[in-house]
Amino acid sequence: MTSTPDIASQLAHVPDAPGVYLWKQGAEVLYVGKAKSLRKRMRQYASLHDERPMVPLMMERVDSFDYVVTNNEVESLILEANLIKEIRPPYNVDYKDDKSFPFIALTLADPFPAIKYTREKHRSGTRYFGPYTDARAARETIEVARRVYPICRTTCLEWKRVNAKGGEPSGKACFDFHVGKGPGPCCGQVSREEYSERVEQVIDFLEGKQAKVEAELAVDMREAAADLDYERAARLRNSLGAVRSIREKQRVVSDRPLDLDVVGIDREETIAGANVLQVREGRIVGANEFVLDKGLDTSEADLVEGFLLRYYEEASHVPREIVVTAFPEDPQVMEEWLAVQRGKKVTLSVPRRGEKRHLSELACTNAHHALMRYKNRTRYDEERLNRALLELESALALPAPPLRIEAFDISTLHGRSSVGSMVVFTGGRTDKAAYRRFKVRLPAEEANDVAMLSEVLRRRFARQEAGDTRFAKRPDLVIVDGGKPQLGAVSAVMAELGLGGIPLAGLAKREEQLFVRGWAEPVTLPNGSASLYLVKRIRDEAHRFAIEYHRELRGRAMIASVLDDVPGVGPKRKKALLKEFGSLKRLRAASVEEMAAVPGVGKAAAEGVVEALRAMRHSRADDGTVDDGLA
Repeated sequence: MTSTPDIASQLAHVPDAPGVYLWKQGAEVLYVGKAKSLRKRMRQYASLHDERPMVPLMMERVDSFDYVVTNNEVESLILEANLIKEIRPPYNVDYKDDKSFPFIALTLADPFPAIKYTREKHRSGTRYFGPYTDARAARETIEVARRVYPICRTTCLEWKRVNAKGGEPSGKACFDFHVGKGPGPCCGQVSREEYSERVEQVIDFLEGKQAKVEAELAVDMREAAADLDYERAARLRNSLGAVRSIREKQRVVSDRPLDLDVVGIDREETIAGANVLQVREGRIVGANEFVLDKGLDTSEADLVEGFLLRYYEEASHVPREIVVTAFPEDPQVMEEWLAVQRGKKVTLSVPRRGEKRHLSELACTNAHHALMRYKNRTRYDEERLNRALLELESALALPAPPLRIEAFDISTLHGRSSVGSMVVFTGGRTDKAAYRRFKVRLPAEEANDVAMLSEVLRRRFARQEAGDTRFAKRPDLVIVDGGKPQLGAVSAVMAELGLGGIPLAGLAKREEQLFVRGWAEPVTLPNGSASLYLVKRIRDEAHRFAIEYHRELRGRAMIASVLDDVPGVGPKRKKALLKEFGSLKRLRAASVEEMAAVPGVGKAAAEGVVEALRAMRHSRADDGTVDDGLA
């Protein structure tokens, strides 16, 4: 263990060997990780060369570390998984809902194994299937399994008496036997050998091998009918019908007998949804969904690795292939660990095309919906936005939480088609009805963001002072895109207009720092904090809105310049074409007939426009001019 001042120097004594490291604050373990080289990996953290957003935030708290050397990387992964499960460090990936998930269990150690619904997963002599994230689905699966293959349940009193006697019949038939769901070991109606065969069939059913189950039931039914045992044949027919009903509901995704799990991930700021599609024999036989406590603050590779460790450490079945959205940092080591869990080889894949790619997209879509349901159920967005506004109030020393935030940005290309954007966030959410955009009037041969921003702010607040209802509401906070120069210019404008009391800040792109009017030092919001995500989102939205308008104006300007040289196209036809197509890209894609169909244009003018566009394209190709993306 080392203290904060000594961490960097003490890392020189950490061995260059595989193992597991533990970053700590006092006695609390903050993060557990594995490494091929402990020294190199831990130095990345200490020097802040790790680009994951959570690393600087975590390292601010770290005051000590421990490490354990292992023989190889697979051992380190196993130890990492065990330590994470035992310690539950706050910076490792974990499920958002801290609860145990249900399993279906078969008590194989009993003379007559029974089936049960349970949340335990630790008893020897018991075979577990799961986990299931839908408790109702687990219970329904048990009912269907018992309808297909009558088997005892652990809650049956007569079954308990049979096992207490070492498998000898109790002499009294249970209720389940009378209704056809129990095979009757309690009253001596089934031998241990017959019952064992039935248990194996239940295992096949729970593993998703329904095609095999269906084929065996069909053979047994025909044999029973051939032996004139019509009562047994009728029971088998009903079981066969139940299996076929299940298979009809299962979505067929491949003509091949695929046996794989498809893991989909959908990330937001600090949480993520995960969905596991279970594909057996080319059909989706089940799906499990989870919400994780890490999101965009963790790399996708780390998120996938953390989820695989968490899920397959508990899962009853590991398939031969697992489809993921991104490979873990060391996929080969992860495959070796999964092979240990399965007892056979396991392959990880990230498909780029084909049916597996479609399955991956489907899993990601379901992960997104799982995340949305969680957010609606827990009011996650409301709580996070409230926290973000309170954090901004504290960090910027505002008189109250900034319920109305206005942000401004400039978009220009060497001073041409320059525009300004104003976006509004009310209560932390976009208020698009209040968005405004400005054509910059400042004549400039070159871009001058500071002067343009000053003009836009002057016009916005002049409109308010003039009583323009579209600009009537006063903001609680104004954010401009840029650092000290932009902040100084806008501050002067607002002081001139008598609006020096409105809180004002500039957000610098590079360091994500907020420069506040009147403060010597910038404010650095904590990495991963709700307030930082909010101001970045506001800044990005202002930038998007400005770029969108800038491209629209450039497109219209280019169309106008092309149409100016077309004989027979005057102001009215130019206006009609601009209104109909709106961009150079759409105009180029239009045929002569489509242009001629525009009211007032006609075929001759349309042919002239097409010819002018063709000539412009050829001239650009000849002089090496690269298209600007509007085409």
